[in-house]
Amino acid sequence: MRPVDRLFRILLLLRHGRVVTAAQLAVMLEVSERTVYRDIAALQLSGVPVDGEAGVGYRLRRDFQVPPLMFAGDELAALAIGAKLVAACGDAALGAAAACALARIEAVLPRAEEARISALSERYLAPDFMRPMAQREPLAALREGIATSRKVTVTYRRGDGELSQRCLWPLGLVFWGHCWTLGAWCELRQEFRTFRVDRIQTVAVSDEPFADRYGHLWQEYLARQRGEGDCAAAQ
Repeated sequence: MRPVDRLFRILLLLRHGRVVTAAQLAVMLEVSERTVYRDIAALQLSGVPVDGEAGVGYRLRRDFQVPPLMFAGDELAALAIGAKLVAACGDAALGAAAACALARIEAVLPRAEEARISALSERYLAPDFMRPMAQREPLAALREGIATSRKVTVTYRRGDGELSQRCLWPLGLVFWGHCWTLGAWCELRQEFRTFRVDRIQTVAVSDEPFADRYGHLWQEYLARQRGEGDCAAAQ
């Protein structure tokens, strides 16, 4: 990593205002602590408001705005591919948001970089015909329920074809390549369950909230899935 890229990376790691030790920065940057001390000193000498000291940790003052930096080739490729994948695998609103975000990035790039990311976008394709939009549309309502911590009512078709009504606490979504699954607390079963999104026939976000402060339920769901080794869809 070039020194200038490493300095910018340090700014990104410190920009949330939390104290980060030199040892932690060294691990994340894959350099020695001595290099971190040198880089911090260089930032401070250039006027960047990094507070802290060796042996305690460092943080960036919250009122500091990280300056823009040009994207590297792989970073531009990652953005282009990511936007294509979101459009192909997400719901319509999410796909439109990805395209808009990429357009915003292109608008502030120098002409040469703008032309490069446009060329990259044309070279990477993510066909969406393998996942009909009708099977992805529930994602929009589920994302809303997750973002606002509100319960959702769904009509769910099990693997054997039986339909059931469920009131769920939507905790998070997982993409497996061939399908999306929803991790949720099921009020009917009174336990964590996994539901295939393409089997959700209808979904409605209710006005009733559920408590998932700091995402603790999502973390508990993930821990149980890892422990049980079972991420199969609910039956």
